Formats: sequence, C-alpha cells, structure tokens
Amino acid sequence: MAKAPSKEALSIAGPVGQLEALLEQPEGFDGRRVAVLCHPHPQHQGTMLNKVVHTLARAMTDIGVAAVRFNFRGVGASEGEYGDGIGELADLECVAAHVRQRWPDAELWLAGFSFGAVISARAAEQLSAARLVSIAPAVNILGRTLVSTPTMPWLIVQGDADDVVAADAVIAWVEDLEPRPELIVLPGVGHFFHGHLVDLRELLVARLADNGQQR
Repeated sequence: MAKAPSKEALSIAGPVGQLEALLEQPEGFDGRRVAVLCHPHPQHQGTMLNKVVHTLARAMTDIGVAAVRFNFRGVGASEGEYGDGIGELADLECVAAHVRQRWPDAELWLAGFSFGAVISARAAEQLSAARLVSIAPAVNILGRTLVSTPTMPWLIVQGDADDVVAADAVIAWVEDLEPRPELIVLPGVGHFFHGHLVDLRELLVARLADNGQQR
C-alpha cells in the first residue's frame, strides 16, 4: 500500500486577504505535476474538505501528482466574502500563481467539483493548464460563463442519478463543445457520489494515470 501523502497547511495571499489551503504531496514527489482543486458552492456548505474534493486529491496523489485544495474567499479561514464567481476565479488565479512560483517547471492541472468545476474550467485556458478534470459540472452556470472551450485534455465525470446537475443537461452541453472533452456517465450515481467515492477514485486513477507517466 502506498504511503499516505504528506500534508502542509498553507496560507496564500489572495485578492482580498489570505486563502486557506492544504498541500498534499505523494511520497517521492518529483515536482513535475501539481493539481489545484476547487470546491463546491461557498453558499451551499462547499469547502475544500468536501468528500468529492478529498477523493480528487487522493486520486492525484495516487498517480504522483501533488494536490493543492483551498477554500474560496469567506470559507473556513479564508478571508473575504462570496464573490459571485468572479471573485472565486481571482482566488484560483492567485493559488495557481503560488503553485507556479513554488514549482516553476511543473505542469499545472486543474480540477473541480460542481461549482468548483465551473471555476476551474473558466480559468483553464487563461492559466494554460495541462489537464482539466470536472466532476458534476454545474452546466447551468458553466454554459453562460465559458468564454472559450478548454483545449487541453479534459475529463468530465457525471452521475446519471444527479438531482442537482441533470445528467441530460451535461450530456447535451458536452455534445456542443469543440474540441469535445471525454465524458464518463456513471449509472446510479448521485451528485455527491454517496456510496461511490471509491469507484470515483479508481476511475480517476485509471483515466489520469497515463498523464502521470514519465515523459
């Protein structure tokens, strides 16, 4: 069994104050890939400790990618207040800048769940992310705010029993994208992946592991 990742609490300077963050590094981390993970909606109890975000972090460290999750402004110990998506995008940009300063040669991966998937997808092109992962993206928001379609390898995972983000809406939205991301729809899975977090972790590891191989 792989050794548990090391953990380091971070405080990152954000646009309106300090942002609370957590860095997890796999054993023997080589500094080549770092993923920044975005949590669900701040006004609906979304935090970086969300179980799906935690699962994203575990999947990343499983394949040798360091994971940085952080609380958007006004959540947990992060300063400020909810920024209607615009502020949260600026928060992500500051966290990404911190990552690039600490690991200047690393690939930046972005990932997010629900609202966090919206923010990370909006930022992906501007931040020149090397990989994008979206879990149950809130397409009712994303469709209005995605200025350009991300062109990096992009994986979307959606449950077909989601009662928050309708699977049919996600499928229809993906079909209109060019280039089209990889979409995996999981049968019988709800929005929060209750009872399916292990399945999600295994799926992510299987789909992302090729990107974790030495080039």
